[in-house]
Parts: sequence; C-alpha cells; structure tokens
Amino acid sequence: MGSLMARQEELQALDKAIAACRVCRDTPLRGEADRLPHEPRPVAVLSATARILIAGQAPGLRVHESGLPFNDASGDRLRQWLGVDRDSFYNPDHFAIVPMGFCFPGYDDAGSDLPPRKECAPLWRQKTIDAMPQIELVLTIGQYAQAWHLGPARMASMTETVSEWRRYLLTNQSPAVLPLPHPSWRNSGWLKRNPWFEAELLPVLRERVKILVL
Repeated sequence: MGSLMARQEELQALDKAIAACRVCRDTPLRGEADRLPHEPRPVAVLSATARILIAGQAPGLRVHESGLPFNDASGDRLRQWLGVDRDSFYNPDHFAIVPMGFCFPGYDDAGSDLPPRKECAPLWRQKTIDAMPQIELVLTIGQYAQAWHLGPARMASMTETVSEWRRYLLTNQSPAVLPLPHPSWRNSGWLKRNPWFEAELLPVLRERVKILVL
C-alpha cells in the first residue's frame, strides 16, 4: 500500500486535479448541445485512512451550492441508516465519499436530477479507487454505482440487487460491496414495500460501521 504519507500526498494531488476538472463543461462527451449549463463544482471526499467508501450518484443542487456531500434530507436518512452523527459522517478518517459523477448534473424536464455525467467515471473513478487501497467496504447507492462496482454480478433491477445484498457483502473478496437504494425521501414508498431492508439489512450495516469506524 505504500506509506501513509505518500498516499496522502497522492490523494491531495488527485483531489486538486478533480477540483479543477471542467471536462463536462468544456469538452462534453456528447457534443456542445450536452454542455453542463453551469459552472462545475466537483464534490468528493478522498481519504488515505477511511475503511468505508460511500459511492453515490451525483450531487444535488443543495450539495452543489454548499460543496458538502449529502448535505440534505437524503444525507440525514443515510446517516440514520449508518447509525452515525454528522461529525462522524464528515470525518474523512471514517468515510470516503466518491459519487459516480462529481458535479450536479442539472434537472430534466420533469424537475428530477439528471443521471451522473458520463464524462466523470471514465476519467476519475478507477484512479480514486486505486488511490485508496485501504477501503474494506463500498456502499453502492443507486443503480449507477451498483453497475460500476458490481458489473455483471448486478441483478436486473435495483430492488433485486439490494435484495441479494448478502451475496455481495458476505464474501472473501475485498473490498466487500453492500448495495443500497438511494436515501432520497422519494424512496419512502420503496421502503414501505420492502420492510426486509430495515429489518434485515440495516442492522448488519450498522454493525459493520461500528467495526470499521467507531
């Protein structure tokens, strides 16, 4: 893994490069018509010591404005799922937070967040993963993170993937992956239809967090 100081220096350089990235605005993958319509503000938390990686989708508008990941109602629910307070959640010794897209992608015609920008993951994802070899558990939030981290092992739908969580978590491979739905309050109906998530998965998640973080 190399020395801690060397990895911290590598992550600092990577973080600086990510912060300066403007590819989705200046050279969009799908051409000028798909240019990001606002100034990019990449949001990610890299860590040389955290053992848990939170792999989300992309920042929403509130996160874009504050520069703080999961600084919204979804973050409140996610912290409840994890069983941690804000101080622990935002401590980079505890959690690394690397979404599939670093910048707020904007809204679609229906007012919902657009998917993560397609430029981001090919440029940065493997670099960030390789720079944090100490990660032992990846929490994949939503279909985009699950597609990247699980590949062909992902099920046909997000619900099926999350329902098979034991298959991904209880493995000898490292890091282990635990798929989660997005903690958006729009998913409250999903949680009611799938009570096993809170009854079976969340206690295991909180126990893992205690072991790896607290």
